[in-house]
Amino acid sequence: MGTHGRTGVGRVVLGSVTEQMLRESPVPVMTLHERTNFDPDIDSLLVPTDGSDTAEAAVDHGVDLALATDATVHVVTVVDVGAIAGSFNVGDITEKLQTASNQAVEAAVQRAEDAGVSSVESTTLVGVPDRSICDYADEHETSAIVMGTHGRTGVERFFLGSVTERVVRPSTVPVIGTKATAPKKSTDTM
Repeated sequence: MGTHGRTGVGRVVLGSVTEQMLRESPVPVMTLHERTNFDPDIDSLLVPTDGSDTAEAAVDHGVDLALATDATVHVVTVVDVGAIAGSFNVGDITEKLQTASNQAVEAAVQRAEDAGVSSVESTTLVGVPDRSICDYADEHETSAIVMGTHGRTGVERFFLGSVTERVVRPSTVPVIGTKATAPKKSTDTM
């Protein structure tokens, strides 16, 4: 889907059909805008993770896409130290965030390697998540970004925002957004 890449008041007032599709679509959605560099020969994918269910769904999709295209997978996580500014014990909190982030990356790398992806790279970044992800994609010339979206709507989306939506707007490569699927209910009765 195409996107205008609007920010600020224009996006809030006009909304975005593409952003709505990212939040609600039961299938992955690829977004691009007029500034997007799109090469159908996908040779590298950036898959950000935070260990959440939605990030795990994106890892699964990224792994499947990498296997189909023989692409390198770049798994990254971003420790957002700005989110903890003003805390009294920032060092301990930062260390715990980095440990959790590293565990999420290691789990994603293991999933990719177990599935047979031939080339997997991983990095833990520190900074603002959306900016860090876009900068990494540009610096490493990735073909696309595969990210999970929580599907938040209304007031929750307005206040919490969406890293995926904030990556879509400035990204110079396609962004493929996917939602976590609901866990399958067991049909066994005991």
